[in-house]
Amino acid sequence: MKNYGFYIAIGGLIICIASFISCSSTRSVEQEVKLTAISSLERIGQNEPLFGGSRAEIKAARNEYESFQVVVGALSKNVQVVNAEITDLTGKNGIISKENVTLYRPEYVRVGRSTPRAQLPPGLYTDPLVPFKNPYTGEVIKPFRTYQEYWPGPQLREGHEVYPLPFEVWKGQNQPIWLDVYIPKNAAAGEYEGTFTVTLNNYPGSRGPVADTLKSRTASIPVQLTVWDFTLPDSPTHKNHFGGVGRLTSWFDVEANSGEYNQLEMNYCRMFADHRMNPPLPRSIMPVMKDDGSLEIMPERDDQLHDFLDRMHVADFEIPRAPIPGITNPHREITDAEKQKLVRYYRDYYNYVKDNGWENRAYVYLYDEPNTKECYARVLELGNLVKEAAPQLRVLVVEQPYTQNPEWPDIDPAVDIWCGLLGFIDRQSTESAIARGDEVWSYSALAQRAPQYHPHYSEVKDFDPPYWHIDAMLTAHRTPTWINYQYGISGILYWALTYREKDNWEPVFRLRFNGDGYFLYPGVPCGINGPVSSIRLKNIRESMEDYEYLHLCEKLAGREATLKIAAEVAPEWWKSTNDPKVIFSAREKLAKEIMRLVKQQ
Repeated sequence: MKNYGFYIAIGGLIICIASFISCSSTRSVEQEVKLTAISSLERIGQNEPLFGGSRAEIKAARNEYESFQVVVGALSKNVQVVNAEITDLTGKNGIISKENVTLYRPEYVRVGRSTPRAQLPPGLYTDPLVPFKNPYTGEVIKPFRTYQEYWPGPQLREGHEVYPLPFEVWKGQNQPIWLDVYIPKNAAAGEYEGTFTVTLNNYPGSRGPVADTLKSRTASIPVQLTVWDFTLPDSPTHKNHFGGVGRLTSWFDVEANSGEYNQLEMNYCRMFADHRMNPPLPRSIMPVMKDDGSLEIMPERDDQLHDFLDRMHVADFEIPRAPIPGITNPHREITDAEKQKLVRYYRDYYNYVKDNGWENRAYVYLYDEPNTKECYARVLELGNLVKEAAPQLRVLVVEQPYTQNPEWPDIDPAVDIWCGLLGFIDRQSTESAIARGDEVWSYSALAQRAPQYHPHYSEVKDFDPPYWHIDAMLTAHRTPTWINYQYGISGILYWALTYREKDNWEPVFRLRFNGDGYFLYPGVPCGINGPVSSIRLKNIRESMEDYEYLHLCEKLAGREATLKIAAEVAPEWWKSTNDPKVIFSAREKLAKEIMRLVKQQ
């Protein structure tokens, strides 16, 4: 009996010691590192005082992505994060698997020289999102290292220059982790909860314990998700065009038109589609123009195009401009033979899309920024040829629906879709174009204010629309679809997501415009055969999803009621908010109105 009591006492002592060690370890971690939650519309500087909430709270509809960030702040010493993970999100009526959550480590990039009219100063800003796993292979992206399997043996290499884990956070610094949460279509509405955890390393010495023996030191933060009781459509309601995917051959060292190139192009197109953007149609699956201008429809390509449009949820798409060299040059005359060829090409193309039931989704991107009298004349000439070929085929011209000069030709007969810069918007001319049956889109490029020929130039000349640069606030990437809704603008265009001038991740265009035309970083440094997304791109996706809320609300409550909520974010293009709370509040009001009206049906 005495021996039995002795063993009980020893066991109790062991439990107490273990409990003490565990508590001490927990207190130690709390003193070393703190986790905070910030929204998708916030950035935190590497050396900025730590801020954010003690729990992550997000709200979303079904078939929607919603993002948040967890910031790892080093408090009293340098720390190394060797793992990060999230549990399943569990609710009363079901579970949203952690497989629906994608983790990224935001990389800091340098803004050395400010963009004109920048909102933020030079410095380091998070933008590229390095995924924890290769999205095409499912493999963990490992850090670069050299090693020898035996001595003396050859030096072997593995891993990559840019990787998600492990990462170091020095005392007084921060490193956010970005989480994309996808809400499945079959998710039950209601509240869900989970936990996000990071695992810390103790910097073991070369003769000390290995990292695997130290993975009990963790820090966690609770996550709460509210799933709203409605579902977003698969395809984008807001019409859009975000450029092509040129220059891939040099970035990834692949041969043009090879099997490797075609797969790479598809990976880029998938990135567009996953962010609610219409991807560019690969030329390898499109019909081909013959020498006389007629179209050759190849059955295999036709099948691939049907599959692409369905799989990528393409809502609307560009018919490729007639591949006749020099036709947009206003100082070169178009010959009669070329005119006949052009008419035959567009007639055949329209018949092709019509036979497939795509005629309302197709348009011709005819001309980009016709800024001279001669360019206006060429737009009119080309537009008339398209109308001769197919009167119902819509024509898009990147120009606002008011003329630059009243002495120039009237291009209205040639244009069905006007596309002006955000800063060029004029309510009256926009409404007039829509009233006569045209569409109006908007676009962003560089940092351009209203031009002198704006109908109300004196009133708006000193105002700035949202600009899509790294040194702009993230709200600038979120508000354009709200602005478009305010003005009845049905689409958005951007000149490129993949343009870059340097062979690295430094996102500078023309040495002045930080991130302009560069929202997708080549995945080469991470060993990814495709693009790496960015925080700015994620917020454009959120903006596209916001428009789905506006569209659903209008169908149920009417435009006037929806406009009242939209005006909280963007009463005018020059008054769109920079406050994330205002955007999230308006979005929630739309969600509640949608659910209220759905229940009444």
